[in-house]
Order: sequence, then structure tokens, then C-alpha cells
Amino acid sequence: MYVKLTIPERLQDLRKERHLTLEQLAEQTGLSKSALGKYETDDYKDISPFAIATLANCYGVSTDYLLGLSENKNHPNAELQALHLSDDMVTLLSSATINNRLLCELATHPNFRRLMVDMEIFIDRIADMRVDQMNLILEATRQTILKEHAPGENDLYMRTRELGQVQENDFYSILKVMHDLPVCIRLLDPPLHEFLPSLEKLLVETTELRIRKDNPQLLEEKERLLAQVVKLHEANPMMGHRGCRLGITYPEVYEMQMHAIFNAASRLTRDGYTVLPEIEIPLTISKAEMEILKARCDRIARECMELHRVSFTYLCGSMIELPRAALLAGEIAESAEFFSFGTNDLTQTCFGFSRDDAEGKFLPAYIHQHILKDNPFAVLDREGVGRLMRIAVEEGRKTRPDLMIGICGEHGGDPSSVEFCHEIGLDLVSCSPYRIPIARLAAAQAALKHPRPVG
Repeated sequence: MYVKLTIPERLQDLRKERHLTLEQLAEQTGLSKSALGKYETDDYKDISPFAIATLANCYGVSTDYLLGLSENKNHPNAELQALHLSDDMVTLLSSATINNRLLCELATHPNFRRLMVDMEIFIDRIADMRVDQMNLILEATRQTILKEHAPGENDLYMRTRELGQVQENDFYSILKVMHDLPVCIRLLDPPLHEFLPSLEKLLVETTELRIRKDNPQLLEEKERLLAQVVKLHEANPMMGHRGCRLGITYPEVYEMQMHAIFNAASRLTRDGYTVLPEIEIPLTISKAEMEILKARCDRIARECMELHRVSFTYLCGSMIELPRAALLAGEIAESAEFFSFGTNDLTQTCFGFSRDDAEGKFLPAYIHQHILKDNPFAVLDREGVGRLMRIAVEEGRKTRPDLMIGICGEHGGDPSSVEFCHEIGLDLVSCSPYRIPIARLAAAQAALKHPRPVG
């Protein structure tokens, strides 16, 4: 008798057919061993579209087969022209420069063809920068930070000018297509270690060079780089030198982004476009931080407008991603013109969970034993995280009654989380493109179920 295989069973069978261990599969796919392990357990249901697409590509099977939608392992590829997309879209998809994660999310959706037409604006260099440009940005930022720590080689000005030009062109394209609509731009947030070469790789390279003794010049260069990376190394980078802390200690990085945004906005305003940039400061913890960065933002906006002899409206707001920020929201709102809850980081810091570790190790047991009802990274925790959000909304609007407040991240596409956000008075949610239909429906249902007073 034929029995339909579950997704975990399909993944296990495919891995065993190829005689791969989880460690080998992790090396081939770039996915973590813990994530791959949990994907193969029957009680784990939430496999991201990116992971599905990555595994399908590794195993050489269709995503429909992995998702259990088809028993045909071969991918039913169609010619791009057969999808009835615009010429620009076909050119972009053929160029291999599109943001791969976003493409995977769309490609694994059952309504792929419809979404590819509806979501062209999100793909065509609007919501996500092209991969090659993002690589340039990260490389230039890495060089900026490393040069700061290299005596006698400090050329931060030229590095940030180079990086700023890349970003200005991107922001120009984004703001131009989105004219008359607000565009929220979060300033750089990755932890410091993501801008640096691998410490482990450098240790191996320098050790090999010392043993071989065949290239003293390269050895000297690698040892100098290793010393810089060791100096900047952090034990817990996700709780360390990231977010606006990077903008405080390396002001050139955030000033470069601000110049890029406001120069692009000024050029477009001069050409007759209406632009509405919203600058979002990540990971703030205090009024003092926000004041410093808001003053810097206002100064650079003023300089750019004066240079181009134009005027436009902009906002500068704060992400609320830490319990301290939520508790001090009233003070932060004295400088911040809007709030956006970063609910992934707020969940991690409220629970004291590392998401990567929790989901792969103990969270399934907590859900199975009813300690937690849901995965708090998928469904917003109303009792804990939600209480912090309520406090932030109430305190923030005491200071600034017209404060615009939203959330961004995975929770923005979860119906239960969207309903809660409506209940506590949030104005908007932000989520990845393929979740937008769900988010809009959930918001409409919440508005009917919990009508807000008019006026």
C-alpha cells in the first residue's frame, strides 16, 4: 500500500540516498547542522522557503516534491518568457544578480506565477538590493572598520565616499520608484564580526605560512590582519558591537548612509519627485543615543538640502528591540519620530533565548510539554513580549500623541500577531512579500473584530 511521505521523511531519505551526514550536508548547503536536524523531525513544521529551495537545489529535486505537493522529483521548469513577465523582469531573473533569499521565498510559493507578476516591485531593485551591490557595501564597510585599526593606513574618508556612492545610487532607484510613498530605511545593523574576516581561517593561514616559511611578506600581512581581528573579536557578537553602537563608535558608517539617503532624496526632489524617507535607528537603548543620532541625521539632511537648494519631509525614528528601550520609550520618543518594534530581537532578549540554539535544542520540548503554547519566534508572545510592547506604546504616545508605531519581521505575517498589534494600537506591520496577502487579511479581520473608536 502506498503511503505518502512527510516532509521530514523525504528529507531523511534524500540525505541517506546520498550517504551524507548532517555535518556534510551543512557544509554543502550553508545551513546549520542544528537546523537541518530539526527539519528531519516529525514534530517540526516551520521550514523556511529559503531552506526548502536550498535543499531542493542540493538534492537536485523539485521544491514541490520536498513540500509533498508532487511525487515527481524532477523540477517542471518553464521558460521565463512563458511566465508573461515584463522584459525588465526577465532580464533581471536571467542576470543572476537578484536577492536569492527573496527569489526562493517567491519561487517556493504555490502561486509562483501570480506572485512573480504582483511582486515585481519588490524584486526589481526596490525592496532588496541586488546581491552584487550588497557585497560591495559589506566589503567597503569591512575595510572602513579594519583601516581604523591599522596604524598609518587610515583612509576612512575615501572608503566611506566609495561606499556612499554605491548606496546613493541604490537609494535613488528605490525612492524614485516609490515616489509619493514613504520608504523606511533601517541603518546598518549586522554585528561587527560580519564585517570581519574569519578569525579561525586567519589562524589556519598564518600557521601554515609560519610552517612553510616561503612567503614572509604575506605572513606579515596576515599577522597584521589577524591582530586587528583579534582586537575586534567578541564573545557574544549578537549582544555586542552592532546596531546603533556601530554608528556611535564608527560615526563614518552611519554618516555615509545618511548622506547617501539625503543626497538621493535631494536629487529626486530637484527633478520633481515627491520623496518621503524614514530613517530607522536600530537597537537603541536610551534617549541619549537617539539624541546623538537624530542630531546627526538632522544636520546631514539640512546640509544636503542646502547643497541642492531643495526641501523635503523626512522622519527619524527608533527601532524598539530591547526591553530597556521598551521601558524607556517615553524618553526615547522625545527624539524619535516613530517606533518600529523589532520583535525577533525583542523576543530573544525578553526570553533570554538565542533563536538559533532554542529552536534546534529545547524549544520543541517546551512546546510538547505545554510550557509554551507556540514558538515565540513565529507567534508573538502576548504575555511577556506583548506587555513590553504595550508599555512602549503607552509611554511613547504620552510623550508624542501622534507617534507612528509598527513592527517589522516574521511576526508581521502571522495572523495572531497582527491581531494583537491592532489591539494595542499599532499603525502598521511590515513583513516579507509572500506574507503580505496573509497580513492584509489578518489586519482586516482584526479591524472588524476589534473596531477602533472613530475620531
